[in-house]
Order: sequence, then C-alpha cells, then structure tokens
Amino acid sequence: MSSLPAHIRKVALIGFDGVQSLDITGPLEVFSMANRFGREPAYEVILASPEGGEIASHSGLRMAGTTALADLPQDLDTILVAGGGEAGLRAIEHGGVVEWLQARARDTRRVGSVCTGAFALAAAGLLDGRRATTHWGACEEMATFRPQVRLEPDAIFVSDGRFHTSAGVTAGIDLTLSFVEADLGPEVALAVARNMVLFMRRPGGQTQYSVGLNVQVRASPRLRKLVAEISAEPTGDLSLPRLAERAGMTERTFSRVFQKDTGVTPAAFVELARTDRAKALLETSDWTLARVAERSGFGSLDGLHRAFQKRVGATPGEYRERFGPRPPDAG
Repeated sequence: MSSLPAHIRKVALIGFDGVQSLDITGPLEVFSMANRFGREPAYEVILASPEGGEIASHSGLRMAGTTALADLPQDLDTILVAGGGEAGLRAIEHGGVVEWLQARARDTRRVGSVCTGAFALAAAGLLDGRRATTHWGACEEMATFRPQVRLEPDAIFVSDGRFHTSAGVTAGIDLTLSFVEADLGPEVALAVARNMVLFMRRPGGQTQYSVGLNVQVRASPRLRKLVAEISAEPTGDLSLPRLAERAGMTERTFSRVFQKDTGVTPAAFVELARTDRAKALLETSDWTLARVAERSGFGSLDGLHRAFQKRVGATPGEYRERFGPRPPDAG
C-alpha cells in the first residue's frame, strides 16, 4: 500500500516487451522531478504491463517489478501507454489491453500515449472522431488502421478532451511537461524542464522534425527538387506565382498538387522553411534580429516575430537566449 497522501495523483505508465525505453523513462523522470520541485509530492507513478513482472525494451533494457493491469488501483488519475516495436504492440492489442483501456478510460481523468502507443488507444476506439498524433513514420499506417482518427501528423502532441497523444520518443517528455504545467503550474514545469536541460517546452503544434526533411519525404518526385531548393535557400521571391512557374504548373494546379503531396500549403511551407533558417542563424550568429529576419527571408522583423510565436511558441530573443552562442567566458 502506498504511503503517499490521499491527494496524490496516481499515474500508470504502461509498457510491454519490446517497448521503447525512453517512452517510459522520459515521462517517469518528468513526474519524479515534479515531485521534487513542487511544494509537495504530487504523483505516484506505477510502471505497469499486461501481465506484470519483468519486461524488456527493444534496446535490451530490462525493467523489473511492473504491476499487472488487473492489479492497478481503481483511482487512477492518468494512464499513459508507451510505444514500441510492432510485435509488442500487436501482442497488447490482442492481450486484453484494449478491453482494459475501454473499461478504465471511463473513470480516468487523463488517458494518453507516447509514440506508437496511440495504436492501443485507437484500437480501443478512444480516438475515434478525435484529433491525435503519433510518430511521423507511423502516420500512414495509423490512417489506414483507424481512419476515424483525425490525424495531425506534424504535431508534437495533441490534446482532445481527456485524451492526449504524442509523437515519437522525446515528445512524451513534452506531453508530460504539459500535464505538470496543467496540474502544478508553469513554475514547476519550467523547473523540471531546466533540470532536464530542455527548452521550455515545445508547443504541441510544433513540427516533429526539420520541415525540409518532413516535406521532402512526402513530396512526389516532381516536387522534391523544388522543396529541397526552398529549404536550402528560403529567401527571395517565393510567391505562389513564382513557385508555380518554377514547377511548370498553373498556380491553381501547383497549389492543389503541393498540398496533396506534402500536407501543407506552399505559403505554410515557405514560412516553415524560413523559420528553420532563422533558428539556425539565431543558434550560430550574433546578428541583430533585423538582420536575421532579412537573411532568413522574412520581409520584416514583425514577420519574424509572428512566425516564431506561431511555429515555435517563443520569441526570437527567447530562442536565442536558450540556444544561441555563449560568450567565451560563459564556461
């Protein structure tokens, strides 16, 4: 029996043989640090698995002493299902986990997943008609597996009512930080993020990885070269008429084909590519923000600020403060 106070939020982290270890250890560390930095302990974290006992991650890390799902307490506050290898996910899908989730979700305040753990929630029907995400590499499979899910393939994490899904691996940390912020306030979440040497915190809507790589992976061969060129040089005239001309299409056809192939509009991709360039300049140079705006293709300093607030969730100055070059005597 737990010796923690009655108001403690009980959190079940669900793993299985073949689990991605960081999907477990990342959220575990966030909740643990929140207990340290809050005014008093706020979470009791229970590592669980379908049958209990020892589980082995896909990297070989073994985790002993997990609690069987059937033995978990009834008053769970949060359930978080980790992701992992396909074989492990198929095993939990047919091993009673789906039925357990269906039964327990009704009385649980928060139900979520990390990475491909979203497939367990989807199999239980918990994401039908809801916005959700998963690892970018599994989005097509998810769309086929459960077309009722309103998939947002670029998002770091998505919250829709009581149900929360996150992208690959480290995105589980961002999702868990959002839980801590909601429960205990931004000061505690910031203290945890700083202790973990994280940028506080990536907004849920931020793209999962480099926008250029993301779009190039999706783009058809006829657009791939243009996408690469925009990523390499996001300045200059990248208006719709000019891009359509470079692609050898009418503006209407180009807009339709680009969005169908890549999942974003041409204008949104240009803004994302320019934001990526601005990030690189802020990380490596001491240029003024006006010069960064000019060299990354933004027409004005105001345009740079608007794009960063929208795409990064921070101002350019805040981003530079966290990731910019350090003075020689900074250590």
